[in-house]
Amino acid sequence: MKFKKLEFSNTAGQILSGRIDLPEGRETVAYAIFAHCFTCSKNIKAISNISRALTREGIAVLRFDFTGLGESEGEFADTNFSSNVDDLVMAADFMADNYQAPKILIGHSLGGAAVLQSAVNIPSAVAVVTIAAPADPGHVSQALGDSKEIIEHRGEASVDLSGRTFKIKKQFLDDLGSVQMRETIRNLNRALLILHSPVDVVVGIDNAAKIFQTARHPKSFISLDSADHLLMQKKDSLYAGSIIATWALRYVDTHSD
Repeated sequence: MKFKKLEFSNTAGQILSGRIDLPEGRETVAYAIFAHCFTCSKNIKAISNISRALTREGIAVLRFDFTGLGESEGEFADTNFSSNVDDLVMAADFMADNYQAPKILIGHSLGGAAVLQSAVNIPSAVAVVTIAAPADPGHVSQALGDSKEIIEHRGEASVDLSGRTFKIKKQFLDDLGSVQMRETIRNLNRALLILHSPVDVVVGIDNAAKIFQTARHPKSFISLDSADHLLMQKKDSLYAGSIIATWALRYVDTHSD
C-alpha cells in the first residue's frame, strides 16, 4: 500500500503525527480513521496489518498518534479520554479539508471507546468498528493496579505499563469517571461492528456483550477466537482487517447514483 506522512493540530495547537495509507492501483472508495490502544502508537504491527487489509479493498486509512504519544507533541500526563476524543474529531476535520470526510471509524481497546464517543461529532461517519474495546472507558483504570490509590491520594504517580513508565494524573481518572458511555452507545445511530476475543485477559469478552446489548441495530459481533488483546499474531490482525473491510463496504456508498 502507498502511504504519506502527515501532520495536523490538536485543539491546543500541538502537532499530531499521522500517516495515511492509500489503496494502490485502484480507486479509493472510502476513508477511515484508526484510533490506537491506550499508551500505544499508530505504528504497532496489528494496525499496519488491518490497514493493509482495508487498502486492498479500496479503503484509505488515517492512523495517528494521540497527543503525548509516539511522534506527536504534548505531554501524556496532561491528556485524558476526552482529549483523545477531541484528537479524533480534529483528525476527521483534517481529512474533510484535505482528502474526504471519514465514513468509517475504527478503534482498538480504549481507542474503541474513543471512536464510539467521538462519532456524534463526526457526522460523516456511517460505520463504527471496535476491537477489544471496553464497554466503559473507566475499565482502563484497572491497568493502573495499586497506583490508582496513589494517584487519587497524591494527585499523580509514575506507572509502569507494558515495560514503559508513564505519569498519570488524577484528572485522568476524574475524566474517565465522567463519561456516560452507555448513553453514547445507545444513541450511536451508526452501523456498529464489535470484534473481540473470548480469551482476552486484558479487556474481557463481557465488555463486547455489554456494548452489543446496549447498541441498537444495525450491529454485528465477530469473535476473534484465540487472539490476544493486542492481536500479536499476524493472522489475527489480517483476519480482523478483512472482516472490517467486507462489513464496512456494505454501509459505504461506493457508487454514485
